[in-house]
Amino acid sequence: MPESSACRICGGDVVAFMDFGEQPVSDCFLPPGSSAPEHFYRLVVGACGSCTMVQLLNEVPRERMFHEDYPYFSSGSARMREHFQGVAERFVATELAGDDAFIVELGCNDGVMLKTVAEAGIRHLGVEPSGSVADVTAARGIRVRKDFFEESTARAILAEDGRAAVIYAANTLCHIPYMGSVLRGVRELLAPDGVFVFEDPYFADIVRQTSFDQIYDEHFYYFTARSVAAMARRHGLELVDAERLPVHGGEVRYTLAREGARERAAAVAELLAAEDAAELTARATLERFRDRVLKAGEDLTSLLRDLRAQGKDVVGYGATAKSATVLNYCGIGPELIRYVTDTTPAKQGRLTPGSHIPVVPHQRFTDAYPHYAVLFAWNHAEEIMAKEQSFRDAGGRWIRYVPGVRVS
Repeated sequence: MPESSACRICGGDVVAFMDFGEQPVSDCFLPPGSSAPEHFYRLVVGACGSCTMVQLLNEVPRERMFHEDYPYFSSGSARMREHFQGVAERFVATELAGDDAFIVELGCNDGVMLKTVAEAGIRHLGVEPSGSVADVTAARGIRVRKDFFEESTARAILAEDGRAAVIYAANTLCHIPYMGSVLRGVRELLAPDGVFVFEDPYFADIVRQTSFDQIYDEHFYYFTARSVAAMARRHGLELVDAERLPVHGGEVRYTLAREGARERAAAVAELLAAEDAAELTARATLERFRDRVLKAGEDLTSLLRDLRAQGKDVVGYGATAKSATVLNYCGIGPELIRYVTDTTPAKQGRLTPGSHIPVVPHQRFTDAYPHYAVLFAWNHAEEIMAKEQSFRDAGGRWIRYVPGVRVS
């Protein structure tokens, strides 16, 4: 019988459809020679038969993932800086156009979105639990609370700042297993006619592209319009809009409001119908996805072994959190990938979680181009390809594994 557990949203039966085995904490990059033990957990993902929410069966304690030395900064990508500036400008022109409007961002990271809001003179607050990242935000003149957001946090913010016209989260809500506390907090803090807007990876795109590396410890939930609508209803909220986004391999921006406060956009019904037609969380669909993941893993490992047997120099590009799933699930280590290059100083000079591949500065890549580079940061492919044209000109070739393994 497939493994199962209780749904963290509705209490229904969550049945596993994919087991990635033992995995490390995805953003825990080790110093070379470290004697500290790594924390491993079993990465299993399943779907609820009642509310359809796709979720992990095992939770990693939040303090192990989002801590003082959390190494991810949203501003590192030019495309994402542009994306978040657009989000902020849209809010400033619409939901925040009223007198004394107030916006709260959950998981504001380094303040890339709130920077534009702050410059417009609008009251704001970022909530960010990762200490070093929150310090960067504060240094930019953005108001930030170093904390996890939950019901008690919402009450404290309400007492100090009043209700929020907008509560926003990007690539954050899917990280939070204790969703009941978060949504109760949202409802407490949100103005009567306010909106809760969040954007996260879209499960339909994960299935369509076989982007299995989107499944890792920080991504506890994998949203669809159907599961978000069911989740919202349990907390007196309603899904009133849904917008497809071409970032991070495919996301949806969901807009929630208090029940009856806003008219529901036609886009919601359209997305619900498309999901139903695709039978997105039906057992057969999930099993076909699992079979494609198994093939992708086998193809990637086989290709890397063949290239190294031929004496080819193979490296990785982008020490992403999601690469932990690929490397550890496929059993890929420094014997197949010599190093992984990354521009994040906090990751350089360390080893990838579990697989222990050295992470090196970008200059190491450009000083002596390898024959092949595995593109772990595939969600930024367009930006990276433009930046690394010299690698191609020198004869270098990219290895990609989403939506399938291929060399280009």
